[in-house]
Amino acid sequence: MTAPASGLLVVDKPAGWTSHDVVARARRLCGTRRVGHAGTLDPMATGVLVLGVEKGTKLLTFLVGCDKEYTATIRLGQATVTDDAEGEPTSAVGVADDSTFAARLADAVAALTGEIMQVPSAVSAIKVAGERSYATVRKGGEVDLPPRPVTVARFDVVSVTPTTADLPDGGALRVVDVDVEVEVSSGTYVRALARDLGDALGVGGHLTALRRTRVGRLDLGMARPLDELAALAESGGGAALPIVSLADAARAQLPVHEVSAEEARSIGHGQRIPSGGVRSEAVAAIAPDGRLVAVLDETRGTAKARVVFAPAG
Repeated sequence: MTAPASGLLVVDKPAGWTSHDVVARARRLCGTRRVGHAGTLDPMATGVLVLGVEKGTKLLTFLVGCDKEYTATIRLGQATVTDDAEGEPTSAVGVADDSTFAARLADAVAALTGEIMQVPSAVSAIKVAGERSYATVRKGGEVDLPPRPVTVARFDVVSVTPTTADLPDGGALRVVDVDVEVEVSSGTYVRALARDLGDALGVGGHLTALRRTRVGRLDLGMARPLDELAALAESGGGAALPIVSLADAARAQLPVHEVSAEEARSIGHGQRIPSGGVRSEAVAAIAPDGRLVAVLDETRGTAKARVVFAPAG
């Protein structure tokens, strides 16, 4: 198998797979152990999972903090311990057929839009007393996570569908499924948005579907299902996979400093060069031949490399 190029592989993750499962499969398809991901998706979720391959793993640090977009279905009228359909129900009060519901829903959505304080979902990877929150909850324990600032740039209701949910005693409960599109900052839990929307309406809520449609500027249009990637790898090895080059990936996500050949050599030797402009965000240094030389820190008048991708020979 031909060794894969360095860069990013954008996968359309299937439901039922963990992010670790996808990474393990990609390692086999790419023929390398050097594969990592830029932020997990829950097993029930589908959509954009960004993988770094070979030197592309060094770029993942600069993708973790990107904003993200999702489509989701929120079921109002039931709450679960995990804030999604995989958890045990904690309440089932249903939603009354009320003429004021639409207006109250709109108000609750508006209150959860913008810069808000959000308590993360209890089933998260946040550590409490040295243990992951989800591990504590799944063992029957309770956690008290402090709220944190997040930004919900867009929270659009696409459709509202009254339906019924089966109850353990064989009965049926009137619930409402709300299809939404959201654009959120890194660290925002869409499950927590579902929980908080249900709480605001006094009926409880949880996610029944979640699909990530964008990470930064990498979207579903660039993503490929695993079975399609497997077929490509079988036909042509790791080199046949649609890996986004380091330079294209960096250009898509970061501001760019076009450096001269001499500056590229200086960066490769660990030396500083004049900044392209003082700025707080990471900057991609691109050489005249189109290679990604490094990701730069340009917070001062002279720039230094945070990560070097093309060391001087």
